[in-house]
Amino acid sequence: MPSTSPGHRRVALPLAAAALLVPAATACSSGGPGGSGASGGDQRLKVAMAFPPAQAMSPYGDDAVTLSRLAVVEGLTGLDKNGDAKPALATAWKRDGDLAWEFTLRKAAFQDGTQVDAVAVVRSLAAAQKASPKPRVLSDTTLTATAEGAGTVRVTTKAADPLLPQRLANPSLAVLSAAAYTDNGKGNGKVDPAGHATGPFTLAKVNGAVSATLERNDTYWGTKAKAPGIDVKFVADGTARANALRTKDVDIAEYVPISQAALLGDNLVHEFPTARTSGLSLNTERGVFADPALRAAAREAIDTKALATGVYEGRADTAQGLLGPGVPWAAELRTAPTGRAKAATPAEVAKTKEIVLATYTNRPELPEAATVVQQQLEKRGFTVKQVVRDYAQMEADALGGKFDAFLQARNTLLDTADPLSYLASDFTCDGSFNISQLCAKPVDTAVAKAASLADTDARHRAEMTAEAAILGADALVPLVHERFIQGYDDARVEGVALDPMERTLITADTHIG
Repeated sequence: MPSTSPGHRRVALPLAAAALLVPAATACSSGGPGGSGASGGDQRLKVAMAFPPAQAMSPYGDDAVTLSRLAVVEGLTGLDKNGDAKPALATAWKRDGDLAWEFTLRKAAFQDGTQVDAVAVVRSLAAAQKASPKPRVLSDTTLTATAEGAGTVRVTTKAADPLLPQRLANPSLAVLSAAAYTDNGKGNGKVDPAGHATGPFTLAKVNGAVSATLERNDTYWGTKAKAPGIDVKFVADGTARANALRTKDVDIAEYVPISQAALLGDNLVHEFPTARTSGLSLNTERGVFADPALRAAAREAIDTKALATGVYEGRADTAQGLLGPGVPWAAELRTAPTGRAKAATPAEVAKTKEIVLATYTNRPELPEAATVVQQQLEKRGFTVKQVVRDYAQMEADALGGKFDAFLQARNTLLDTADPLSYLASDFTCDGSFNISQLCAKPVDTAVAKAASLADTDARHRAEMTAEAAILGADALVPLVHERFIQGYDDARVEGVALDPMERTLITADTHIG
């Protein structure tokens, strides 16, 4: 979901014709908070999600983030609020040389009753490594897992990977039981997480791109979920999500549009900082923007301040680079872009053919931002045609380089809580999410150097060298650094996670108070 955000590869699915599932919420028997009798925790949660399943809930695409946000899947590790690895299905880990790590497993069961053991972990990691397309988190590394007895897994990489514990927290590397794999984990079949994961909630039913039903996992190894289940509606329209929250048709609505925030009121709106940057990817390989001078002209045409104050109503920060306030060390280490071309003249721009500017409807600010960007580009002399669709219907075209410019929102810490994976997947020659089609030796060199560095400060400096080269190539024009707005009534809904890295929304503690 750019990411969810979109970011993982998606395959478009037709909308299901079936009607929405009727939420099975029940009222408290004796009033609300503070009353006696049954507690609000006995009520099912009703949740509106922004991005419908695009790969039948496969963990190898953006649906993995949805599964994580609904507390269905887990990996060997998780992430704490600082982005450091914390125990999940592994209780401890240690490094063995430059290329290997050993992970000690906890005693846990899958939702189908089978036990989590080293063989299951090896199967899941092998399946993710062999999946096609490969999960974005593996775009810059190769993992090999082996069982060292029932309770220990050894993971080796071809090159030193200081971020491996954080990498294994990625939802695409979730551990599933054998029954999840129709091909026994060989990577060439469907993967079904329903009833085969380990999280506090079990995915019981998916009604196409319309809705889903989750039930509490009563055999969960950790604290049992307070809510008995979750009824999910997939609602791509942001205003519809806000209206559902306002009318109490749902308890939680993710990604409330900025335009709806003031209408909902402070008790329903929860704004928090983000590592997400909205930017304009320019196709560096073909079409008008294969010319660096025309990319430079497009970059000069964009007024980012107008976007931050206008479209985003002051609820976003003007972009200073690829990495914003959600990556607090970036500003101090940022250097000027390197290798920028001289911008084409207005006369040269006027001779170009029509460019196609695309974006998606799932984030309601983006179509409005695209209209402003179109106006700014046309003022510079470009002829612009817009294409706006649901994200699931256009990601394949974006990855295939069929658009001249693609406006998207990307969480730069989504994969490993470090921007290394984002830089590798989006901007290197072999990147799996390289919408700008960039292939530049200075970028690849800086990213490869960062990947080899165990020292955090040195890695960050290499990442900022890569940022300077990417910005110098005008492969992406950063627009704004977003802030998230999640919607729920804080007087009655408790335990909602406000996570800048977008991994978590529902937890075992989320319930009606």
